[in-house]
Amino acid sequence: MAQHIFSLEGKIALVTGASRGIGAAVARQLAELGATVAISYTASADKAQQVVDAIVAAGGKAAAFQADQADEAQVAKLIDGVAAKFGKLDILVNNAGVFETGSIIDSVDTSRFDRQIAINYGGVVAGIRAASRIMGEGGRIVSMSSGLAALAGGPGMADYIATKSAVEGYTKGAARELGPRGITVNVIRVGSVNTDMNPEDGPFSAWQKGANALGRFARADEIAALAAFLVSPAASFVNGAVLSADAGYSA
Repeated sequence: MAQHIFSLEGKIALVTGASRGIGAAVARQLAELGATVAISYTASADKAQQVVDAIVAAGGKAAAFQADQADEAQVAKLIDGVAAKFGKLDILVNNAGVFETGSIIDSVDTSRFDRQIAINYGGVVAGIRAASRIMGEGGRIVSMSSGLAALAGGPGMADYIATKSAVEGYTKGAARELGPRGITVNVIRVGSVNTDMNPEDGPFSAWQKGANALGRFARADEIAALAAFLVSPAASFVNGAVLSADAGYSA
């Protein structure tokens, strides 16, 4: 029974920004549950292909697609390309994102912040809009937010926090709109995760470990497990939720 309610056999999934870190872990876990997985990347073609090769070597099905999540037209083309290759799209995991810090007062060049907004928020909205047009009953959309959206914790992160808070708000609205069509839309509020972008032995790791109740970083597969639940039949009544996987950082 447990295998049935978590099975993704016959499902087509797209995980954005999945050439490494959390996205790669999500892609691998969805494939293990039976989904055919498309992963997107912006520039790391080699790393994306390594993820695809690992999934195929383990007996799964996967393919990589290039797209810049900051470009709405490319996001729409990505969604259409996945559906054209595999015949449909059942699952979208909006994982692609960037993290930029800077002072509200001292930041003069805002180009990095503008791109952050375009990727972290604009790319998510574009993906949800495009995917919802082709998804049918049982469709699943999951986006990644941050524990910082609940508790800033320090200065210099206002722009980043704003993008994640916007994703959470959009998710609730989308859940209301798409729910009647049998499509669920949820958010995972992620805490500190050991990735190459934020290693558990990095310069800010001590503060991060001390800020949550477990006193450690998450493994990427721990976040992937929650994503796998949310896109599975087991989560059919979970909609418009913001679920924290932050070891109690926001508690």
